[in-house]
Amino acid sequence: MTVLITGGAGYIGSHMALALRDAGEPAVVLDDLSTGFREAVPEGVPLVVGDVADEALVLRTLATHQIDTVAHFAARIVVSESVRDPLGAYAANTCKTRALLGALVAADVKRFIFSSTAAVYGLEPPTPTAETAPCDPASPYGASKLMTERMLRDVSAAHGLSYVTLRYFNVAGADPQLRSGQRSPGASNLITLAARASLGLNDGLQIFGTDLPTPDGTGVRDYIHVSDLADAHVAALRHLRAGGSGGLTLNCGYGFGYSVREVIAAVGRAAGRELAAVERPRRAGDPYVSIADASRIRETLSWTPRRDDLDLIVADALRWERFCWTEKARRPESSGRRA
Repeated sequence: MTVLITGGAGYIGSHMALALRDAGEPAVVLDDLSTGFREAVPEGVPLVVGDVADEALVLRTLATHQIDTVAHFAARIVVSESVRDPLGAYAANTCKTRALLGALVAADVKRFIFSSTAAVYGLEPPTPTAETAPCDPASPYGASKLMTERMLRDVSAAHGLSYVTLRYFNVAGADPQLRSGQRSPGASNLITLAARASLGLNDGLQIFGTDLPTPDGTGVRDYIHVSDLADAHVAALRHLRAGGSGGLTLNCGYGFGYSVREVIAAVGRAAGRELAAVERPRRAGDPYVSIADASRIRETLSWTPRRDDLDLIVADALRWERFCWTEKARRPESSGRRA
């Protein structure tokens, strides 16, 4: 049987495709390429270009490729954009997922892995944050993901869907073999921005919020390597296929965090030069501290991270940026998305 990866031409989805291919698991990618890239899809993994809300296309894809599990990554993920355009966030992250689930129910596909977020916990969750913490999203992005989590619970009760929800903390890094990484020119995660600043690829760094209730006044995040996160998805897949309990909600993080200033310093060490940053006011919707209690995923899925070190995450991200943007400079026609 085959796994359908929605959004598999994007950053995290492409790493899931690599992890499945490495594990010998057949996979198919469904992506509309609005933010994804054809070249991110691993060789040998079929790509279906289209919208997850296109029920006829989804039903054809499920039948043609004998899909037994869907791993759903397709979404709008930038918190600040969701604050500016909440209806767009709800349309992409909630309404389209509702359409996708409708197709799965019609096709009697019973296994689902959902890409959720620590943003469901809000601005000041308990630290470290367990899955049982109250959910009070501070952004439309977080709210749109929480709505989908509730839909999954209800669909599971009504139709027997067995699912695992993975709540990501801050995803960073790149495939150690340089097969995939963050390709988007508009990427907004701190480690990517700092790596690009160290290479002179952007206009510099900004720190949003220096008066937060944290040790150095800047936000603290639990950074998880994207390859470890992909391994967590593979572990979730095996759990579901082995008949393990569905309806699971699991945090994906390491259980410790770093401040914005500490991350910038780590990128500076890797790049061999100190990085300057412009200080700005805090942004709406950004939590002050976000650190996972990740004990449940380790116990339930026997997941053990292999790259839980900030300097390693930063080094992989920096190597990818050097490789990616050097290649684009050599072959300008390959940069960006190919429709």
